[in-house]
Amino acid sequence: MNKVKILLIAATLVVSTAAMAQKSGYISVDQVVGIMPEVAKIDSLVQKYQQDSLNPQFAYLIQEYNRKDTMVNTKDSVKLSATVRKRIRQEMAEIEYQVQNWQTIAQQSLQGKQGELLEPVYRKVYVALQQVAKEGGYTHVFNREALLLAPNGDDLMPLVAKKLNLKLPPNYTPGFKTN
Repeated sequence: MNKVKILLIAATLVVSTAAMAQKSGYISVDQVVGIMPEVAKIDSLVQKYQQDSLNPQFAYLIQEYNRKDTMVNTKDSVKLSATVRKRIRQEMAEIEYQVQNWQTIAQQSLQGKQGELLEPVYRKVYVALQQVAKEGGYTHVFNREALLLAPNGDDLMPLVAKKLNLKLPPNYTPGFKTN
């Protein structure tokens, strides 16, 4: 019976010691990504994508709509069969829908392109964060933006920035640290 009590007390001490030994930290992954040098190039690539791809697509839609409108709304349209005119008007309705919703379509396309270009940058930050967490013995790392109230923890941004050879922005102030 004494051996069982001693084992239970030892197990409780081990579990409570392990729980107390857990270290937590937090970081703003988006803030780290924001200071990565690759982001400026990505921003310019996204703008170029908009100028070279999306803007011409929109111009083409307008041009195509006007061309089809001219086909069905001039005196020469009598040369077209009723079936062809109906099909052209359906195509015009589809183009009109795209034009009316262009802002949403373009925004989704830009976000997709930006996500595609930023994915390797985020991966690089997460690898550095995993290394910092492992080296520092952190068992829990919280995303700073997702927290209204944070447990005691360390701000890992300076450590991750150092791991990635980045300078912290001059206006950076750590938050949530209550130690």
